[in-house]
Amino acid sequence: MTEPVTFDAIWEEKYASGHAQRYPWDVVVSFVFRHAPRDRPCQEVAILEVGCGTASNLWFAAREGFSVAGIDGSASAIDYAKKRFAEDKLEGDLRVGDFTKLDFPDNSFDCIIDRGALTCCGHSALKRALAEVRRVLKPGGHFFFNPYADSHSSARAGKPAGDGLVKDIDAGSLVGAGQIHFVGHQQLIELMATGWSLHQIQRLELTDMVAPEGSIHAEWRVIAQKTS
Repeated sequence: MTEPVTFDAIWEEKYASGHAQRYPWDVVVSFVFRHAPRDRPCQEVAILEVGCGTASNLWFAAREGFSVAGIDGSASAIDYAKKRFAEDKLEGDLRVGDFTKLDFPDNSFDCIIDRGALTCCGHSALKRALAEVRRVLKPGGHFFFNPYADSHSSARAGKPAGDGLVKDIDAGSLVGAGQIHFVGHQQLIELMATGWSLHQIQRLELTDMVAPEGSIHAEWRVIAQKTS
């Protein structure tokens, strides 16, 4: 039986060769602004990012005063993030680890962020990772889930790799992004069916009219709340 895919080694190669995201994604800034609890000081609000990369989103949150933690499969990315946090005198619990085995206690975080990271997992690993996200999220806490959608042009521009993954993508906006699990609407509903209250399910589609045949970039922006 093939082991479920939890991390694509291409990301360690990218970060080791100097790839770095330095600024936060606007959609993450909006999520934190809207869903971080406001009934207590920021330093008492805990935020986790799964697949934090070089931790640009957590850098933003730490600068705002939140308690932050991040996990990524790339040791080079985490090393970069730790050095940047130290240079800017910011605190953060930044770890190398497996999305399907989060090394945090139950009910630890008020908000959890996934900005296009879990979509790199095979379907089996994705289900396990979502169960772990729910475990470490506090009851009533909010989760931002951001996988790529199956209407993405790149979904049809690669080779099936098993467990729902597409690899060797040679067209669309995800060329060079490694393996991707493109998620359909019904599949998304099934993934979030147990233990979640869905507050937002948006499918964002952007058509590049300069690219051949109007290349479509498609992603889901889901906001879910842990029900118990």
